[in-house]
Amino acid sequence: MATSGDALAEGLGHLENASYAVGRSVAVLYEDPAAGNDATGRLRTVWPLLQQCAGPAADLRLGVGARAEGVEGLRASLSQARFALTAADEAVPVRAVEQVDTLAELMAGVPPEVRAVFGTRILGALGDGMLRETLEVFLANNCSWARTAEALHLHVNTVHYRIERVEVLTGRDLSRLDHKLDLYAALRCG
Repeated sequence: MATSGDALAEGLGHLENASYAVGRSVAVLYEDPAAGNDATGRLRTVWPLLQQCAGPAADLRLGVGARAEGVEGLRASLSQARFALTAADEAVPVRAVEQVDTLAELMAGVPPEVRAVFGTRILGALGDGMLRETLEVFLANNCSWARTAEALHLHVNTVHYRIERVEVLTGRDLSRLDHKLDLYAALRCG
């Protein structure tokens, strides 16, 4: 039975002139910075082949950390690779930490159990009803009272009232960017 280390060794074996060491589920790849190689891109091209060889039940993913020098750099790169791995998905099974460039991708690296607690902690008092829906639509419409009212088929005063309730129940002030981001992230977590 093949292990994730076997799949990793197989994938790295397809890279020309690559020096690497593979463990059970971790590999260290040496790249000559002067060569200008893109190991992540090259691995991405062979990854579908590896998944095909592994069979339909296999769900192979790869996280890639930043280039590193020295022991501390390797430790940081490994941590980054683990994070990138949690953000890898079916659409992007090979993800480098440098490719995490949206809040959604960053949050995908947070364990689901942690996201669930965060979402519940921030939004729990809203329940799953109209206040939560109003908040989602309000944020999706860039905090426009008029567009939110139009989208929800409500009077603008009703939107003001509901958002005021959201602010009271969550302890967040939607005129502040950091509080908007907290609520947006919590919605994506729940």
